[in-house]
Amino acid sequence: MDWTAFRLSLELATWTTLILLPLGVLAGRWLAHHRFRGRGFVEAAVALPLVLPPTVLGYYLLVSFSPDMPLGGLWFSLTGQGLNFSFPGIVLASIIFNLPFAIQPVQRAFETVPLHLREAAWCSGLSGWRTFVRVELPLVWPGVISAFVLTFVHTIGEFGVVLMVGGAIEGETKTVAIAIYDRVQAFDDEAAGAMSLLLLLASFVAIGLVYGLAGKGRSVGVR
Repeated sequence: MDWTAFRLSLELATWTTLILLPLGVLAGRWLAHHRFRGRGFVEAAVALPLVLPPTVLGYYLLVSFSPDMPLGGLWFSLTGQGLNFSFPGIVLASIIFNLPFAIQPVQRAFETVPLHLREAAWCSGLSGWRTFVRVELPLVWPGVISAFVLTFVHTIGEFGVVLMVGGAIEGETKTVAIAIYDRVQAFDDEAAGAMSLLLLLASFVAIGLVYGLAGKGRSVGVR
């Protein structure tokens, strides 16, 4: 087991989830409650990482993170460092790549909240923010937890985008998925098998948890 790579993967997943989950909740709620021209294109942009090959997305991010481009140049002017081949770079790339996993489960959960519940809360004197916290969030928590689990576990196992943007710098951008690839290339089947088994079990538990929460949410809705 490459524990340095595993620790780095956990750090990447933690930062990605902590930054992306609040944004996912707000974006999911907004998409669930608003109808506007071009909404389909916005949802398509959110879902694009699901169908776009990771190397293609990684290539465009690699170009965008260059100091010669607006995004990369802004980061360089603020920090004096480049985004490519750095830990902040793979965090930002992971945030973009995990947008559908953080937004879509929350959006679907908010779409199941009846409008009359929000209207009743407003008529009772609750502000929009208090309605969100006290009425909506307790009803959509299975979707929020699903988004959290999917984002975290998917980040741990990500390979293509992280490799394209970050390379494989030991202790900086070399995650456990990249370490597995390196071990296979070195014919170290024992180490590759151990790390692969760990990711397999984590993915299985995550999917089981998501399906369990989805089933619980449906049972609550039936009641």
